Amino acid sequence: MGKGYNGFPHFLVYAFTRDVTSKIVISVTLGWVAMTYFIAVANQKGGVAKTTTTVSLGGALSLAGKEVLLVDLDPQADLTLSLGVNPGKVRHAITDVLFNWSTPASVSQRTNVDGLDLIASNPEMELAERFLPVRKNFEFILRNAMNSGSLSYDYVILDCPPSLGAITSNALNAAQMLIIPTLPEFFSVHALRNVLGAYRRIHNKSNPKLAYRILITMQDIRNRIHRDLSIQLMENFSTSIFKNIIQIDTKLRESSIAGLPITHYHPKSRSADQYTALAAELIQYVQKTIPQPA
Repeated sequence: MGKGYNGFPHFLVYAFTRDVTSKIVISVTLGWVAMTYFIAVANQKGGVAKTTTTVSLGGALSLAGKEVLLVDLDPQADLTLSLGVNPGKVRHAITDVLFNWSTPASVSQRTNVDGLDLIASNPEMELAERFLPVRKNFEFILRNAMNSGSLSYDYVILDCPPSLGAITSNALNAAQMLIIPTLPEFFSVHALRNVLGAYRRIHNKSNPKLAYRILITMQDIRNRIHRDLSIQLMENFSTSIFKNIIQIDTKLRESSIAGLPITHYHPKSRSADQYTALAAELIQYVQKTIPQPA
């Protein structure tokens, strides 16, 4: 039998998808299999809105009718907290996937947002950086787990810790896109060379399908340095940077306390509009990159 998309044989696929009115429709396509798109949000620099971007982008994608799974890979468990879940009370977490061979589907949980699920982090993740490298082929544990069973999501977004160690390497090997949130400030821009170095190492060695996009976050348009560095980033990374910029907004901090994405906490806020535009830009990129049904 002939090979089709990504090595799958040509056969009739009945793909069940949910449209924006939440009705279930059946689409029948030939020679195409719906795929989950994996995104890692990472930067060695802390305080650049990695978790904010993960939860806000996830919320915006869910409003666009996408089924989204957010995965908290950070021992600090900020993503888990941002969705109103107490890490200390989490019974099934990402550590079960990394160390106990659990499937992602078995440890995921619903959130208060329709179309947005979570694999939480808990205090056990503190041990991951120490014990993951002990295992054979440790850099591929997450990728193998994500590929081991059928995931009924359009997007999986991996929220990484502020480091470039074993956990982030796992995420980059599992992802198709690396999003690098970056403040338009000297130290944040300077730190780009480290994360881009990690990207090149993974891309050249083990994951040639990995792409990256820089995302300017927490921009203060009143600040001349922010404006100038934003222009320089846009010019220097013209094909590898999102055109949409996330500006500073106090509503984002409030949404974390409320346990909701900004798109659901304050849908008419500036940052909700900007993350909605970012989601649209991402969806357009994926549609152009991944073969779509005829």
